[in-house]
Parts: sequence; C-alpha cells; structure tokens
Amino acid sequence: MTHVTVTTNSSHEVIAGLCKPRPYTPSPWGDFFLNHNPCTQSQYLAMKDMASIKKERVRKIILDAGSSSDLAMKIELVDTLERTGVAYHYGQEIEELLHGMHSEENVFGDNLCVTAMRFYLLRKHGYNISPDVFLKFKDDQGNFASNDVNSLLALYNAPYLRIHGEEMLDDDVTFTKTQLQSMVEHLEPRLAEEVLCTLETPHFRRVERVETRRYIAVYEKKATRDEDILEFAKFDFNILQTLYCEELKALTIWWKDLKSQANPQFARDRIVEVHFWILGVLYEPQYSYPRIMLTKLVLFMSLLDDLYDNYSTTEESNIFTAAMQRWDAHVVEQLPAYLKAYINILKTTNDIEEVLKCQENKNAEFVKKLMIDVVKCYHAEVNWRDEHYVPTTVEEHLQLSMASSACMHITSLVFISLGDVTTKDNLEWAFSYPKFIRGVCIVGRIGNDMVSHEREQGSNHMVSTVQTCTIEHGITVVEANEKLKVIIEEAWMDIVHERLLKKHSMVLLEKATNLARTMDFMYKREDEYTLSFSLKKTLTSLYVNFI
Repeated sequence: MTHVTVTTNSSHEVIAGLCKPRPYTPSPWGDFFLNHNPCTQSQYLAMKDMASIKKERVRKIILDAGSSSDLAMKIELVDTLERTGVAYHYGQEIEELLHGMHSEENVFGDNLCVTAMRFYLLRKHGYNISPDVFLKFKDDQGNFASNDVNSLLALYNAPYLRIHGEEMLDDDVTFTKTQLQSMVEHLEPRLAEEVLCTLETPHFRRVERVETRRYIAVYEKKATRDEDILEFAKFDFNILQTLYCEELKALTIWWKDLKSQANPQFARDRIVEVHFWILGVLYEPQYSYPRIMLTKLVLFMSLLDDLYDNYSTTEESNIFTAAMQRWDAHVVEQLPAYLKAYINILKTTNDIEEVLKCQENKNAEFVKKLMIDVVKCYHAEVNWRDEHYVPTTVEEHLQLSMASSACMHITSLVFISLGDVTTKDNLEWAFSYPKFIRGVCIVGRIGNDMVSHEREQGSNHMVSTVQTCTIEHGITVVEANEKLKVIIEEAWMDIVHERLLKKHSMVLLEKATNLARTMDFMYKREDEYTLSFSLKKTLTSLYVNFI
C-alpha cells in the first residue's frame, strides 16, 4: 500500500473539508469480471476429469522416485513440481523425498549444480543444511571454477536462503552475479531470458502463481519434460483460474453495492489488484473464502490509508478514529457525508467475524481488533504529520512506519483465515513484531518507499525512509537506495532464520513469506498497486488467458 505519513496541509490546500487528493489512476479492469467466463461449464468439468487422471499419474512418478537411488533426479523432480505449481497436491510425498535428501551426505561428488539445488530446496523447506557443502568447489582464491550456466544459476539461487553470519554465501552471490552478467549476452535466447529473470528475482522470492504461469511455458520447451506433469500443470492452472474469476465476480458485485450505498469517492478501485495481492499469499483452492475475506479487508485498509493520507483533516481523523475504536454504527450520523463508508467497514467486518465463528474459528474476534489497530496506526501518522515529525535515523523511522505498512495486520488476518492451524499464541507472537514479522514489514515498507519516493516529492508527505537515510548519512538518493537494499537483504535473512528455527508452523511461516514475496513483486520496479496499469499484463496472464 502507499506510504501514509504526511506533513501538515496548509489551509489553502483544504477545500470543502478535504485535503487535495493524489491523482490516482483508475484500475483498467472496471466491471470486466462480471461477465468474464474463462470456459463453459462442460469444458470445466472435462478439465476436472482429465486433471484427476493426470494427478494420479504424477503421484506415481513421485512414488517411483522415492524408491530410486538417483538423488539428482529427485531434486529435479521436486523443483519441477514446485515451479509448475502442482506441488501443493503432494505435500506428504514431497516431504518424504526431502527428508531422504537431507539424510544423504557427500553423495554428489563434484556436481556443483545438484549440490546447490539440494541446499536451496532443503533450506527452503526448513532444513538447516550447512553452507560448508560448497567449500570443496572453491579454488585457493575462494572462487568457483565452473563455467556451466545451470550450475551458476543454481549457485546464485542457493545463497538467497542465507542467514546472518554466513558471509561466505554473501560472497557467492557477488561472484555468481558477476559471472552470469558476463555470460548472458553470449547465451541462446531461452537461457539468456532465464538468467535475466533470475538476476532480477531469485527463485525463493518469486510469487508462486506468477512463476507458475511463466515456468510452465519454459518447461514445455524442455526436451526432458514429462508430458504428464506438463499436462497436469496446465489443467490445474486453468481450473484454479476459473475459481479465481468466480471470486472476482462476487467481489465486484460486493464492491459496486458498497459504492452505491456510501459513495466512497476517495477509494481506489483496486478489487483485482488486491485479490492478486492475496492470491500471492494464498493461491490454493481450499482458501477461496479466505481470499474473498482478505480481499475485502485489505481493500478497506487501502481505503482507510487513502482517507488518512489525502482526504481527512486532523479534526475529521480524530472523529473517525474515535468512531472506529467505539465500533458503534450509530456514530455514523456524526460523520461527514464522504465518511459514510464507515458503516460498511463495520458491517462487512462483523459479517466476516460471524462467518468465521460459524466455521468454528477460535480467533474470529481478532479481526475487529486488527481493523481498529490499523486505523490507530494510520491516525498516529496524522499526529506525526501535524507535529512536523522528522525521524533522524532509518531505524527510528521504521519503529513508526513498520506498523503503518499494515503488513503485520495482513499477516495476522491471513493466520486467522487458516483456522485451526493458528493458535492464540501464534497471533500474540505476530502482534509483538518479532524479527520475522519485522522482516516482512521492512520488505514492504522500504520497497514501497524506494519506488514511490520521487513521485511523492510533489506532495506534502513526511520524509520517507529514503529521505531519512540521506539525512542520516549525508548521502545522495542513489546512495541511500543502496544502503536500504542492504537493510532489505538483512530482513530476508531474518525471515529465513525463523523458517530454519521452526518454532512456529511452517504453514504460517510460508504464508507470511508469501506476503513478503508479493510486496517484493509489487515494488520491484515501481508502485504497481498505485500505478495499476503496469500490472495489467501479469493479471491478464493469471486471470484471463488460459494456458
């Protein structure tokens, strides 16, 4: 979401009770999904039947691999299943393969590619394998002698699962990046594209559905592809796409009805973009209601973000915040007309809480608490705006702005939506902003600030982390961005470290990591949430075009 801290608006900028709004562009989707049907009902049923057959054929492939002594083949199989997007069907079978890989030591001889892929997969799934496995591949200068592109790609991806203190892996990233950059212009187009894609975003940080859509096309061109895996991946992708479109149709109807009742003219129409945001976190079919629930709540957070950021005066912010804390529908009569959306926030949140209670969700009551808390975080920034508050260090800035990134709130709502997987202790842990949650927040907050810094210079915003960094160190914006990238890398190390500790359910940790991945994607080049037309190609590939 957009940066929300702002400085005090001068009196001539307040017109009819509203602060001068930021010129948001409309979403390119409008009511498209009200009438979009990816396929007919008969086509859908036929796909389901074929997918069921292919699913069991792929299961046999996995089971056969489990009895094989070819560990390189097992590693390639798990990687393929994950990147083609069907691994979620075979959780137990894949876990058994990984457990076997972890128990095997010194089995790869001088195969750098397989060693790197093994390290990557095991750490990705929470196995704490030592980076010393790479030592035997290094020369006296600490460099790798390999010129094999596939080995270098695997070696580039592996260190992105490093933790603090593993400087050797830091050096490996630098070395392999330099090697790959020097080779890319001499590679054939398909391989060059893979190298460029990897240099932009290593495998561990990719949004799963986006990578699935991309990689199925890559896998289809491989001479070593398995036709059953390929066909199942295509059927599964199209079946899920159909489900997502049904969700978007229901959400579009809900949003149109909300706007007709309250006319929240300050809200960005971002139904599809927010659904994609949540899809990046929870893409599996069993999470259909959680996706709908979370899309509604995160859209409200975005609406509230815009309200506090651009539209309400300090007095109105005070009134609105007090109303939210009271959670009283009767107070709506005291609010300005453009704040009548308040009643819809209460009603929708209450409805979601009731649905969760009907599902016997023990954490349903926390939904309301989180919505109130995010409002308090946004309101705190209004107070900092009015006080002309300027943090002197990036760390001081983050103590304030991590909370208003709403990443903790979204993560906690995701946890709640998962039902019995989540305990009260899990939520209390998330609420305390441990290093893992801080890491997710930092990826979102600083990533957002870096791409929106230049655009927001034209508004009355409080200094961003970029500006704070320039002040703290007396450096240029370009230099500040480099320092902030280091902080983001350290945040990713905190995320990986918690996954290796396994103190909490890996299901929860993976979903929270998915939020960081989606944030990274959203703010890779620009603020693609605000500048939503830049997302259209990606969203078309995920929601509109069948494979």
